Amino acid sequence: MALDLERVRHQFPALAGNAVFLDNPGGTQVVKNCLDRMLDYLIEANANHDGAFKTSRESDALAARARQAAADFLNARPEEVVFGANMTTLTFHLSRSLAPRLGPGDSLVVTRLDHDANISPWLLLARDRGAEILWVDFHPEDGTLDLADLDRALEKKPKLVAVGYASNALGTINPVADIAARARAAGALVFVDAVHYAPHGPIDAAALGCDFLACSAYKFFGPHLGLLYGRRELLEELPAYKVRPADDRVPFRFETGTPNFEALAGLLGTIEYLEELGTRFGEDPEAEPADDPSGRKRKLRRAAAAVRAHERTLAAAMFETLQAIPSMKIFGLTDPARFDERVATFSFRLGDVPPRRIAEELDRDGIYAWDGHYYALETVRRLGLEDKGGMLRVGAVHYNTLEDIARLGRSLARIAKA
Repeated sequence: MALDLERVRHQFPALAGNAVFLDNPGGTQVVKNCLDRMLDYLIEANANHDGAFKTSRESDALAARARQAAADFLNARPEEVVFGANMTTLTFHLSRSLAPRLGPGDSLVVTRLDHDANISPWLLLARDRGAEILWVDFHPEDGTLDLADLDRALEKKPKLVAVGYASNALGTINPVADIAARARAAGALVFVDAVHYAPHGPIDAAALGCDFLACSAYKFFGPHLGLLYGRRELLEELPAYKVRPADDRVPFRFETGTPNFEALAGLLGTIEYLEELGTRFGEDPEAEPADDPSGRKRKLRRAAAAVRAHERTLAAAMFETLQAIPSMKIFGLTDPARFDERVATFSFRLGDVPPRRIAEELDRDGIYAWDGHYYALETVRRLGLEDKGGMLRVGAVHYNTLEDIARLGRSLARIAKA
């Protein structure tokens, strides 16, 4: 069933105005159920954990519910879900825990298609441990990862392969399950950055075959909160860096300081919204998820399918709108027959117009978009655009409409003529 956009948009208070939010790759708008959950928590149950009184017990109970919801979102076990400030912080923490496993002569694999949060932690780890970094390139003509280059890197038997689920700059969806299988065959651990993919499709950490996967709730309609999936046996083996005498059980041993309970409440509200989306608009998934007593995983997969269907329509409209603008250069996949391999995120250059100026002009028309490198530093360098202001990026999610795309087209046509 097609999404009822009026009903969907009513769930997002920020959409009540006249602005067009195409800055979604940098952070989506927040669903009302997330806001309600956060406010209710702060009023009714605000307390630290493990206390012998009512609000503390309620805080701990809420955290447990949020962890179960996050586990269902990732198709993982609750003890495999670690919460933190954001994906970047969690990745740096994990890299430190992995450090004792590396030394001179070892290697790590990173790609030039990734956000720097999935590059710099590994660069610094390699520097500190005297290990080698193996770079995997992408094809500039279509923004897809060079899998032959990956295979060459895997011949050196790296300790870890870090790869993104989807490019936050070019929108490319990487074949992560295939990459993970190749990496495992070479004896490497696999870390997946799923931040950009999370609002666009289902995540199944178990089926992907990865060892670690991270995402951030503020990229899928929730609060500023990071989620890290780690295989339980690895989380039990790795050292954790935290204060004494904090809980040493998995996964709590990797969570430093007092939890952000209000953000956990918001995450629970966000996932409840996605459940409702799946209940109302989704179709039954082809493969029923195993171990789903609450039915939540099934609802989340239904929601993801409905979102993907709507976003394919938006991606096609976005591409047609952009390519109709004179002097337009779109980067990444531009073959509509292959749009299942991308999300509705497009980066482009408009002749010699600086991307910053385009963003400013769009802002005057009430359209929000990002310019620059968006921390996809290596991607922009590989395209030869670092010293040219990068690119202008627009990204749609399921609450965007075809009219949003049409408004973007009218504004870009005006800018192109100026």
